[in-house]
Amino acid sequence: MSDMTLLIGWLLFVSHVAGIATAIMALMSSRTSQGAVAWIVTLISFPYIAVPIFWTFGRPRFYGYVSARGERDTVLRQVLQRYRPNMESFISRPEAVSGRIRAVEELARMPMTRGNRAELLIDGDATFDSLFEGIDRAEDYILVQFFIVRADEIGLAFKRKLIFQAEHGVNVYFLYDEIGSRGLPGGYLRDLEEAGVRVSAFNSSRGWRHRFQINFRNHRKIVVADGRVGWTGGLNVADEYLGRVERYGRWRDTHLKLQGPSVLALQEAFWEDWYWATGDILALGWKPRQIPDASQHVAIVPSGPADGRETASLLVQHAIHGARHRLWVTSPYFVPDHGVQDALTLAALRGVDVRVLIPERPDHLLVFLSAFAFLPEMIRNGVKIYRYQPGFLHQKVLLVDDHTSMVGTVNLDNRSFRLNFEVTAYIPDKVFAASVFEMLEQDFASSRQVSQRELEERPLWRKLVSRATYLLSPVQ
Repeated sequence: MSDMTLLIGWLLFVSHVAGIATAIMALMSSRTSQGAVAWIVTLISFPYIAVPIFWTFGRPRFYGYVSARGERDTVLRQVLQRYRPNMESFISRPEAVSGRIRAVEELARMPMTRGNRAELLIDGDATFDSLFEGIDRAEDYILVQFFIVRADEIGLAFKRKLIFQAEHGVNVYFLYDEIGSRGLPGGYLRDLEEAGVRVSAFNSSRGWRHRFQINFRNHRKIVVADGRVGWTGGLNVADEYLGRVERYGRWRDTHLKLQGPSVLALQEAFWEDWYWATGDILALGWKPRQIPDASQHVAIVPSGPADGRETASLLVQHAIHGARHRLWVTSPYFVPDHGVQDALTLAALRGVDVRVLIPERPDHLLVFLSAFAFLPEMIRNGVKIYRYQPGFLHQKVLLVDDHTSMVGTVNLDNRSFRLNFEVTAYIPDKVFAASVFEMLEQDFASSRQVSQRELEERPLWRKLVSRATYLLSPVQ
């Protein structure tokens, strides 16, 4: 037997052993039985290809972050012991609001607070005007976290604002996702660092054990100024979010400005991500701010692949099950798991006005095509599907009846539910819900309803493509 034959034999043996070991891991960790079966068969049959793919795309939890969270809990607990007593008078009691709140607080691992002011920011101009004003007013520190940052017109203006504040003594912390912001030039980051801004990528692949974890992404958008004012929602820092890119046309999006004790929950989410990315413990202000005449209840719900639960999916299902008259949802990427699909169908069957607003123009073709695999059945069961006409729809908003709204970064797809770090503001307030209703009413007026006939008359090849792409939804 030649040396080459022996080497090939050993490589085959090692590959199949690795395939079996990885298949056992898939069996023990996959979130669904279908996913477990698919991975096990593939890993045992084709380990040479499947093993590296699994370690890149198939891992169901962000294990490094889970370990860091254990360390973080010990450190953060010491901080919380100092600031949580100050929060006591702002914490909502479930009986004072609704029995629905307890589940939300359990998912958030944070209390709902009262005494907040939530302001809806519609589209890019309103959002960046508010953000820039808040950055200009900051006196102590600014926390900045985005999935996408580009060095275009708005990105450069954003950079100048941060540099100005850093040069005038404000502590600025800038956290970005290295996959979402992969096109960001090194010079952009160097300019920030030279001005004194603390800059870090999220580092999902930090450490040799996690170097292949590129499928986990930090999709959060958070800005906090002095622990007093916070922003979150759908917009990143790029010109397309202001409708300046011809390919997308008008960009329809929604952001949220918060004041009050709920801002500290946004701050806590950033704090945890920064600790993972850098190992540094930031010294921040943790005293809740009293806002005159502010009475809104807000819960901030961070979610991600380090959670023991599927937090984002459960939060959406919880909101849907609470609907009695109206359930309006907008999402640019609509490929929800079966739990959310069933919840939407059941709501429609019990007579709720269920409407789902998605884009007419896709920016991620596979995700767009996947939706048409299950939309016909949903429409048959009474779910109304609308497609936004004037441009690209990117907002992530949910409205329940006339009393509860959710605004955040979560898309209704597998990536947001299981692979991305996200954040959602849950707001059980009728005044705020009325503003969301007015906004969405205008959006639906600018949309067209998809008919059952339209989907049934599609060519066979398009139906086959939709079914095929739907099979890839777990990693899209």
